[in-house]
Amino acid sequence: MRILVVTVVHHPEDARILHRQIAALRERGHQVTYAAPFAARQAVPRPDVEGLDLPRAVGRDRRTALRAARALLAGRGAEADVVLLHDPELLLALPGTMRRWTSAGRAPVVVWDVHEDTGAALVMKPWLPAVLRPPVRTAVRAAERLAERRVRLLLAEDAYQERFRRAHPVVPNLPLVPPAPPEPPGPDRAVYLGHLSRARGALDLVETARLLTPDVRVEVIGAADPDVRGPLTEADRAGVLRWHGYLPNDRALALLSGALTGLSLLHDQPNYRHSRPTKVGEYMAHGLPVVTTPTPLAADLVERHGCGFVVPYGDPAAVAEAVRRLRDDEGLRRECAERGRAAALAELDWTERAAEFVDRLEMWVKEAQAEAGTRPRLAVAGDATGPF
Repeated sequence: MRILVVTVVHHPEDARILHRQIAALRERGHQVTYAAPFAARQAVPRPDVEGLDLPRAVGRDRRTALRAARALLAGRGAEADVVLLHDPELLLALPGTMRRWTSAGRAPVVVWDVHEDTGAALVMKPWLPAVLRPPVRTAVRAAERLAERRVRLLLAEDAYQERFRRAHPVVPNLPLVPPAPPEPPGPDRAVYLGHLSRARGALDLVETARLLTPDVRVEVIGAADPDVRGPLTEADRAGVLRWHGYLPNDRALALLSGALTGLSLLHDQPNYRHSRPTKVGEYMAHGLPVVTTPTPLAADLVERHGCGFVVPYGDPAAVAEAVRRLRDDEGLRRECAERGRAAALAELDWTERAAEFVDRLEMWVKEAQAEAGTRPRLAVAGDATGPF
């Protein structure tokens, strides 16, 4: 099968897209073409995947990226069996394009991979004026309902079902649990892995690091929004914390080994209330005790499995106190680490769900080709199926 995978928003090394989904498709023997903002992100395609460069969609001006994506879909989409879209913006590139595919007799299965609560995520963007946020959220909800009538959907969380009229398959954001036992958690290094923004607790991380230095070093791994880059850079220069910036997923995960704890300091935002932070599962999979704010799914994991501490929102002092408790009690942190890893192996391992993801795409392609009476073909460039 031939799959076209497309994003103009996510980093080309995105863990869900590249390290989980594309890896699962390649393992099954499918041919993948991956269109992403490689140059804008200073990344290069992996050797086993054909890479196509697209502009990056960022801030208010996304027209250049959408024009390029539309041209790509018009030119390469008809060659694919599945087009797998990873950004809601890419749905805007489908009108007209899908009709041309159908007219040419080469209509791929289009799939939209729903990563987040799009409406809630948009109203958190600093570049969107406050007066526009309610109507934008309403418009996004309407667009989502339209999309589910025209394309196939995959959801990253069960809770996303509430936004749609029909049931759609769920492909959860789960980590790859390393098969070998991890290094035991050490006493002097707390880590954060993930994108950095105010709502994700970037400034809380800086203050927590100030409270813990010099006894515990805080290491931060991830790209940052413009409004928090200054404080992170200053803290790094002052030796308050170590900010590694963005690292490819495999290199980032290697830094988790032997850490004292993994931090997840999300604020109480609608977009986070129904999502399980991927980083929490990754910490558990790599044998780290977890310190998290009480976002519901993260708190449920930590409390149900006894693998760390839940601290109040926006309370660096409470975070620092939890880290110190783990530092001072080797038995406690090892017990938390072992419980978390056991839970990750039992219920959070992507390896157990990868086959379901590939099976679903293959089934959709077979269904589409049975309806059309043609030979099966597969292309992944998005999350959509059927003409707009």
